[in-house]
Amino acid sequence: MKVALRNILSENACLHVPVETLADSDSLYDAGLSSLGTVRVLLAVEDAFGIEIPGELISFDLFRCIDSLERSLAPLMPDGSLAGAVSHRKGHQ
Repeated sequence: MKVALRNILSENACLHVPVETLADSDSLYDAGLSSLGTVRVLLAVEDAFGIEIPGELISFDLFRCIDSLERSLAPLMPDGSLAGAVSHRKGHQ
């Protein structure tokens, strides 16, 4: 799932640094994630994984880092697993 999230961030977040240079726990906000970038990432994640992120989950903490995104999104996957997220994304393309 982290590979898919990194691809989504790379294509949609408009960060000041390449996503490849970030550790999973590095702050996306410190890397330049803006409010517009956050919305773009949110929509891309929902589209890529075929999920809807509930409003109560949408917060500063959700987009804090790649790890926080993965932790928050895993329970929303159709089978509740991270493996399902990766296979779902591949099937969605």
